[in-house]
Amino acid sequence: MSQYYDTFLRGFSEYANYLWTELFFNYSYKPWYENYIYALILLSLVVWGIELSLPWRKEQRPLRKDFWQDVFYMFFNFFLFSLVGYNSLSMVGVDLFNDFLSAAFGIQNLVALEIQSWPHIAQLFVMFILVDFLSWWTHRLLHRVPFLWNFHKVHHSVKEMGFAAHLRYHWMETIVYKSIQYVPMAMIGFGIEDFFIVHMFALAIGHLNHANLGWDYGPLKYVFNNPKMHIWHHAKDLGPNKYGVNFGISLSLWDYLFGTDYIPHDGRDIELGYEGDEAMPESFIGQNLAPFDPARN
Repeated sequence: MSQYYDTFLRGFSEYANYLWTELFFNYSYKPWYENYIYALILLSLVVWGIELSLPWRKEQRPLRKDFWQDVFYMFFNFFLFSLVGYNSLSMVGVDLFNDFLSAAFGIQNLVALEIQSWPHIAQLFVMFILVDFLSWWTHRLLHRVPFLWNFHKVHHSVKEMGFAAHLRYHWMETIVYKSIQYVPMAMIGFGIEDFFIVHMFALAIGHLNHANLGWDYGPLKYVFNNPKMHIWHHAKDLGPNKYGVNFGISLSLWDYLFGTDYIPHDGRDIELGYEGDEAMPESFIGQNLAPFDPARN
């Protein structure tokens, strides 16, 4: 047990050191332009500038409802959550899982398909497709499983769409997504340097999907998720579609392939939310405690 305790403690110091080096560019192991914190801030400012310049819902305020709270969600979910324990717990979880595989099945290495020798662009493409496909199925689970839906309701409590709404979600979603993705990604042996490129591309698409924009990318709408499609995912009235529609994260392709696409008409002015969303607390703390309150679920 002591080794897991040591790993748990090391996780705190390692992540604190990571944040320090990111904040002050105090590293030599990667180029400056792969700084995650400032890349996220720059991306957010660019997309915010676009939605302010080309607003779809022109009457919507620049600082829309819950804007600053959603900005805080962005930094909490991507950095503070790992700092206060998730990084340490995930490191212990990986060690426990690997030790279980070794003890029960004699498996020392999860890598089943070595693609490090492939061209770099091919590795990135496979990673993007695989992560997005796994995320699409996970997203459907969040809507179909009542226990998981209680957490996902935090994201669907958004009443006005804007780029920062992309990252308003309960921290439990991080655990669900990463747990489901871990084994498939480990089996093909991707590194963190590949993850940065793919992740920033997916973040850009996600920001645009939630922004106050009226784009659908023309013929490419059947491949890439887009604001005109994703707003229907947040619609309060989905007609007969009890468990939701348009589950695409970066790609709309999966929805068209599996029949979960739904764009009945221009959704610019539709009401957002879900039935019973008035019970969702308005504060950050209240929203993160709500899924654990049986009286609200």
